[in-house]
Amino acid sequence: MTDSLDFKASEPFTLGVELELELVDRRDGDLTRAATDLLRIAQKRHPKLDIKLEITESMIEVATAVQRDHEGVLADLRALRDAVCEAAELLNVGVCGGGAHPFQSWTERHIAEGARMHYISDLYGYLAKQFTVFGQHVHVGCADSDAAIKLVHGLSRYVPHFIALAASSPFLQGEDTAFDCSRMNTVSSFPLSGRMPFVRDWAEFNAYFEKMRSTGVVNSMKDFYWDIRPKPEFGTVEVRVFDTPLCVERAAALAIYVQCIARLILARPTLDITEDAYLAYTFNRFQACRFGIQGEIVDPITRERRPLDQDIRETVATIRQNVPSAEDEALREIERCIDSGNDATWLRARFAESGTLGMVVAAQTERFARSDDR
Repeated sequence: MTDSLDFKASEPFTLGVELELELVDRRDGDLTRAATDLLRIAQKRHPKLDIKLEITESMIEVATAVQRDHEGVLADLRALRDAVCEAAELLNVGVCGGGAHPFQSWTERHIAEGARMHYISDLYGYLAKQFTVFGQHVHVGCADSDAAIKLVHGLSRYVPHFIALAASSPFLQGEDTAFDCSRMNTVSSFPLSGRMPFVRDWAEFNAYFEKMRSTGVVNSMKDFYWDIRPKPEFGTVEVRVFDTPLCVERAAALAIYVQCIARLILARPTLDITEDAYLAYTFNRFQACRFGIQGEIVDPITRERRPLDQDIRETVATIRQNVPSAEDEALREIERCIDSGNDATWLRARFAESGTLGMVVAAQTERFARSDDR
């Protein structure tokens, strides 16, 4: 055990993307216990790809290599998707995106093998199986530790954007939850979830971490389930609020959206943020989960309340004006999401057409496997 957390500097604004994916029975669309078998096949056929187990046997996680741009992220995600779908086909298993399975029962889930998995299960009890929800994580490279703290605080302003654009979990336990993103309610059950405490720099963060570690509440950064957290061992800031999108094209676009906003934030000479910047954080987060893009956002400094879709459109416009490396295809995907609806809207439309959640999952599986599906 070291006395402090050392932040491993990385190339600024590089990206790493992780997707947690659903493994479903093709016969009825329910989750199925297939992760270990799928992983074995995928690793044998594609040993260089980053594919790993998650908390239960009905999930698989894939991760890109470190990338700099939209083209690299999308190429990696497509390669990972194809590898996982190929292995799943041999098992007669389906793979799909989505933040939560529409009708699975958590009592039927099986904890995956691994010391970390069993530690979580022993500590959190039934919450571990209920944690069979599916998210996208985006890592952004930082030149130094203080830049990482600045970026965590700066990105927190945009958490409602990220939640609403990626929302894909309207159904849970066989019911329409009336939320676009129900997944975040499951994550919020964990005691170390929510937002990072307010600290001004890495020295203050280290002091906080040491206090927490001395209590025995945490042993490492993995024990924090914050919406956005620094990852000192990677030299990144990790955004964790996204539901897994239904297609990799949207996942890649969301990663670039984070990257572009990060460039805006770190281009500012200073980031004058106080604890007051978080006054409306929980309300804004709820609005995005509940209403998606149709929600509202409150500026805690000006007290202005405005439509979330308007705020996102203005952010995209600001990116185009101020970020020289902004990638237009990714930004057009963000605008398509605003214009046509997020994945929660798409899932509700599929249910309205078919009347059964099993058919919704079948549509999710088909959409994930197809490239360039909108």
